[in-house]
Amino acid sequence: MQQGSIPWSRTLLTLTSMIIVCVVLYVSMFGVFNDSWLRVRMLMVAAVITTLVHVEIDGRPLNVAVLTGMLALLAFGVFAYFRSTAEIETGLYLLTTMDKLAGAAAVIAVIEFTRRTVGGVMAAITAAAFVYALFGQYAPGFLRHAFISVEEVMLVLWFSFDGVFGAPMATVVSTILIYILFGALLEFLRIDRTLIKVAIAATGRLKSGPANAAVLASGLFGTISGSAVANVAGTGVITIPMIKKRGFSPRFAGAVEAASSSGGQIMPPIMGAVAFIMADITGVPYLSIVIAAAIPALLYFGALFVAISFATDRMEVADVERPKLSFDWREMAQVAVFVVSLAAIVVSMVSGTSAAYAGLMGVVVAFVLGSALRPGLLTDLAAWRQFFVATGMVAAQLIVIVAAVGVVVGVLNMTGVGLRFAAGIAVYAETSLPIALILMAVACLLLGMGMPTVPAYLIVVLVMGTALAKLGVPTVHTHLFVLYFGVLSAVTPPVALAAFAAAPIAGARAMATAFEATGLALPGFLIPFAFVYQPALLLGTGHPMLESLADIVFVSVAMILLARACYPRRGHWPMAVVGVALSGGLIFFGPVVSVICLLAAAALLVFDRRRALNPIENA
Repeated sequence: MQQGSIPWSRTLLTLTSMIIVCVVLYVSMFGVFNDSWLRVRMLMVAAVITTLVHVEIDGRPLNVAVLTGMLALLAFGVFAYFRSTAEIETGLYLLTTMDKLAGAAAVIAVIEFTRRTVGGVMAAITAAAFVYALFGQYAPGFLRHAFISVEEVMLVLWFSFDGVFGAPMATVVSTILIYILFGALLEFLRIDRTLIKVAIAATGRLKSGPANAAVLASGLFGTISGSAVANVAGTGVITIPMIKKRGFSPRFAGAVEAASSSGGQIMPPIMGAVAFIMADITGVPYLSIVIAAAIPALLYFGALFVAISFATDRMEVADVERPKLSFDWREMAQVAVFVVSLAAIVVSMVSGTSAAYAGLMGVVVAFVLGSALRPGLLTDLAAWRQFFVATGMVAAQLIVIVAAVGVVVGVLNMTGVGLRFAAGIAVYAETSLPIALILMAVACLLLGMGMPTVPAYLIVVLVMGTALAKLGVPTVHTHLFVLYFGVLSAVTPPVALAAFAAAPIAGARAMATAFEATGLALPGFLIPFAFVYQPALLLGTGHPMLESLADIVFVSVAMILLARACYPRRGHWPMAVVGVALSGGLIFFGPVVSVICLLAAAALLVFDRRRALNPIENA
């Protein structure tokens, strides 16, 4: 706790976090008891937690006064909501001046809490949307909308389920938070550290061992984590020093962790919580989304493995003695707990239970088995306090984020600007799918810089998803395309949050780390284009298995070629250019060209390997 913090804030933070945990467990077991009660009160609790966290960070009187004022504005809005909600539901109520003021005050408070939680970018977008709803009739060109009264704006944004308390909020409070709890529980049971040790042991025989261990550990940790930055903080403190010790530069060590931690958000079964929101928006079953996302996620991590191996050869890292790790019975059992818990989630979903109940089954299995291995944790009050606070802080952040997203979504729907923007893109791109994809990719990268994946995904897919649908791209492919570029924005300069989080741990310059991470993840930028042009790459989307296998082979080889192009052998850059051209042929020009390029790629890789084994060439 920093100087100036208030001692009682930690106790109150723990208590409010416990409220969230209890509500999440109840809802997962018995279902949503009252939509208004759950969504509105959970936002209020999340705001209290956000206030307490920032009071601890900066306890100066002015900061405390501002936070308390924002909390009071939100409470004013909540009071007005519950005072009038029964009448509003019957359609027999007109908002009073006080109601309008209360709604506007609450939206302003949401914007400020968003700024405190995830920074200025998302807050600025939310504020711009709010101002646009009120004054967009004066905007130029296609941005102009018909006059919307303040009463209509407040009805949509605050006093209904179309704005702050809309579908994103419903999905988070009823489904996603149990998985946040699941991830925090695995950390409480110390299973996350064992997973890192497993990754190190699995890659110990490789020359690039610690770097590839970071990839594997982040992939494993990413199955339960919803944040690239959290992945960096959780695994990077262990893997980054090991990578540097092997002889890699600090910049490269940070880049490896940033690129691999970002990929954790596309790794099933949880996929950084986006999978559940995607299922809710598209109407596609959650399990179908997970199955479709599996192969691209494996390709991403496989491409990172290959790129790191090529980088190791290029950097001439010394071949040192591999670490010898042993596991005691408790650590082996912890790995089993992790596997059995994930299996419990998947089996529950397959058997037809809700996603929230399946998450609860994972929590129960992990708690029962994990606490049996470490019974001392049950009486460790400090560990319990950390568990509750960690869960509450992450849950509060997510609730505040989707409240802000609700404002943006409500404005888009109310004004129709999203549909007009998508129609404009479709007209601009005419019938050109590549132009539409590039525009969407750029939009995802720009919006994703400085904001978490969930709001970036929601905003882009709601604004631009219709344009791709008009060009014949299937729904699941469109949504995963947006998700991938939202994730990759975490390593893309100039605002690469994952790289910036890894750089201080590595002792490297932030921007240099971001550029290195972009190079490592470059094959991942091709994967979203690949499953649009090779749609059978997404399993379970109605394509024959033989076609899926062929697409997997084509894209896998393209990933290898791109990884080699990022880290070519010294003096052999022309081969990298040829590799990039062949990788494009493997993906974009149909099966005949793909087969021809596959044969040429095989010859190129064999030739490259022979040069590597030639001692004269290596001299």
